[in-house]
Amino acid sequence: MSSRSERTRERLLTAALELFTERGYDGTSVSDIAARAGVTEMTFFRHFPGKASVLVDDPYDPVIGAAIRQQPTSLDPISRAARGVRAAWRQVPRPSIAQVRVRLRIVAHTPALRASIAAGTAATEAVIAEALTDGTTSRKKALIAASAVMSALNTALLEWSMTDDDDLGQAIETALDVLEDRHH
Repeated sequence: MSSRSERTRERLLTAALELFTERGYDGTSVSDIAARAGVTEMTFFRHFPGKASVLVDDPYDPVIGAAIRQQPTSLDPISRAARGVRAAWRQVPRPSIAQVRVRLRIVAHTPALRASIAAGTAATEAVIAEALTDGTTSRKKALIAASAVMSALNTALLEWSMTDDDDLGQAIETALDVLEDRHH
């Protein structure tokens, strides 16, 4: 992605979050977002498939899959997935805490977005399950482990979004600690 493209995407994201905060998710249209960002609707759709994807797209899926594949297969699937997610989180650039909180709060308060969250979660679960499925882990066990990890992360993130705590990383690490510490 060119830096001009990244700047445009960032302007669209900022405009969308401002408008969602001012007017609510349902009261904001794609054309409103494009106008606020100073671009055409066509440009909006080059960056996002739809309004919900502004809030729920996860650019980290490929990083998560790669990090899980690097974990020792001697670990159980949930531990492999949790350690992979932890490694991926430590590799990616830190998102704006304020922006993540606003996104999650809008999602938490917008029933219409629950399906989009589920779709985003399913996509990440599929990446995790695929990374876990190998000679030692069946597809069924990989899917169950992926679901457990994503459920823990989603719960931790939504809980965090309702607080004023600025340590997003700690919220993620706490969820992963719970998953990894279940043998103790």
